[in-house]
Amino acid sequence: MIEKNRWLMALSAVGVHICIGSVYAWSVYVNPIQEQLSWTLTDVTISFSIAIFFLGLSAALMGKFVEKNGPRVSALIAASLFGLGTAGSGLAIMMESKILLYFFYGVLGGCGLGIGYISPVSTLVKWFPDKRGMATGLAIMGFGFASAIWGPTIKVLIEAVGIANTFFILGAVYFVVMFLSALYLEAPEENYMPKKFKKKLEEGKKKLKKDLSLLGVNEAIKTPRFYGLWLMLFINVTCGIAIIGVASPLLQEVVGISAIAAAAAVGLMGIFNGAGRIFWASLSDYLTRPVVYIIFFATQAVAFYVLPSISEIVLFQFILYFIMSCYGGGFASIPAYIGDIFGTKELGAIHGYILTAWAAAGLVGPLIISIVKDVTGSYSQTLYVFAGFFVIAFIISILMLINIKTIQKQKEIN
Repeated sequence: MIEKNRWLMALSAVGVHICIGSVYAWSVYVNPIQEQLSWTLTDVTISFSIAIFFLGLSAALMGKFVEKNGPRVSALIAASLFGLGTAGSGLAIMMESKILLYFFYGVLGGCGLGIGYISPVSTLVKWFPDKRGMATGLAIMGFGFASAIWGPTIKVLIEAVGIANTFFILGAVYFVVMFLSALYLEAPEENYMPKKFKKKLEEGKKKLKKDLSLLGVNEAIKTPRFYGLWLMLFINVTCGIAIIGVASPLLQEVVGISAIAAAAAVGLMGIFNGAGRIFWASLSDYLTRPVVYIIFFATQAVAFYVLPSISEIVLFQFILYFIMSCYGGGFASIPAYIGDIFGTKELGAIHGYILTAWAAAGLVGPLIISIVKDVTGSYSQTLYVFAGFFVIAFIISILMLINIKTIQKQKEIN
């Protein structure tokens, strides 16, 4: 049997993630659908909310299925669901049916999102025991960068062929790309080691970092470390989603730039979201995952606190883009962190459970912003609330590090 190339495995994972990441370009559909069908903004936005909810739900429920049946079968199912969900959305537009749109884009597409998101990630952790963070960062980077690719594509297609045909075309494209990518995905043999890395281990030039434990999902959810990871992701995503949602009006309110300039700045945020995924995840291979999360929360607590008082546009944008890089980096580093403290036995299943934090954050983040905005009349005041959230996350990340160090010392004594 010919051994598969792990870098092509990573490329296949990017292929899956770059398609499902098109969900981040949903806002491009909003105005055209509203104009064509005379639906309200809420009517259209519900589709996106349902998709994110089912992403978290399916990731949690299908985690064990992914581990049991392998990445190829799981990614093929994801390709079918996401492709059908996107194409079916075209049918919903033709029939002018909100219910069909919610079913196809929200439920079917959302399930394809969740299964597609976790399918390649646990496999990459096993293929890259020497570069866990970098490998998962590479795949999840595709999800972050996707909106920069699909956003303009969707806009051009809608102008050329209409909304329904855009969904039909992209549904077919997503299916083909995901299907071909899925065919290459495969878990490595047990205890796989890259040849060069194995040689360096034998020569004593490298040292393999041992996982803290080897737990299944049912055992992992009984540990405080599981809930520490859940809360850290929840806070990072809650604050990140919130800043994405109000970046344009915030820039106009605090810095006083035009709506067009603010829109351009928001476009750049997607680039930093994607770049932060590979940068921070790769850095975590050297600094360790607990240290990187401590950096995330300490720096963002300060960033959110000072942002409302900054009127200098370049500095404001620099901090905004830094926050976006941490938002993306938080997503990308979580799978490797899970591997470090729970092992790779059921990494996909544990990752799926942790991702319910994403679904919850998608509901909580925008809700907090709207409540604080209604009470204070200002978007900038909401940032102080999130700065407080990051202080809590910082404390949790410190406790995680202490807990991990304590267990490591106990293992050394025993």
